[in-house]
Amino acid sequence: MKSFMENFEDAISAAPDGNRRFFEQQHFPWIEKIEAKWPLIKAEAQRLLNAIELLPGFEEIQHEQSELTNDRHWQIFPFYVYGQTFEQNLLRCPETSTALNDIIGLKAAMFSVLRGGKVLPAHRGPYKGVLRYHLGIIIPKPEAQCAIEVGGEIAHWGEGKSLVFDDSYEHSAWNHSAEDRIVLFVDFVRPLPWELAVVNEQLINQIQESSFITDTLMNWSQWELAYGKQLDRTMNISS
Repeated sequence: MKSFMENFEDAISAAPDGNRRFFEQQHFPWIEKIEAKWPLIKAEAQRLLNAIELLPGFEEIQHEQSELTNDRHWQIFPFYVYGQTFEQNLLRCPETSTALNDIIGLKAAMFSVLRGGKVLPAHRGPYKGVLRYHLGIIIPKPEAQCAIEVGGEIAHWGEGKSLVFDDSYEHSAWNHSAEDRIVLFVDFVRPLPWELAVVNEQLINQIQESSFITDTLMNWSQWELAYGKQLDRTMNISS
């Protein structure tokens, strides 16, 4: 017998666009606003890349990621995670912070850095009730060197360009260049018919209260204590 979650995700799959891997951006009017702010976001990301060796690997902040990566070559700089805010990082990147306010249903956001030569093996996101958005911030040339495959469909990032996809499908990503790739990585609430949207909101609220989120906050707090002041000096941010 299927679990409640399995039945709910089956219902999402049966809804309009429920089986899409990638989504057309015209379904999300806020994307145009984010792309228009790309030059300002890129300027902040470039300052952050000056401190790239300080940034933690994803596995150091969310230990569950160690099954996927363990070499600090997938690095993150978080802004939001399911109801919690990384205020200091938003202050460090005010233009990015302003842009994130335009995203409807925002649940998580961060800069995601895939170091040169890094390959992420196939994996699945845990929940179909959110969609993932990537804005290409700094993409090595030629752009064909970097790609993401979702459910058998391949797409390439472009600077100032957007991708929206369902990460509950098996997906992998790679950066075959010698340079770092950085994207603005966002999870947002999946648009659904109202009867599914009500249940989806309840389930997302449960995620927000989970130990997974509190552990993420604690691990980042420890990183901040150890490296925050050095990061600010490297980024030339006044305390």
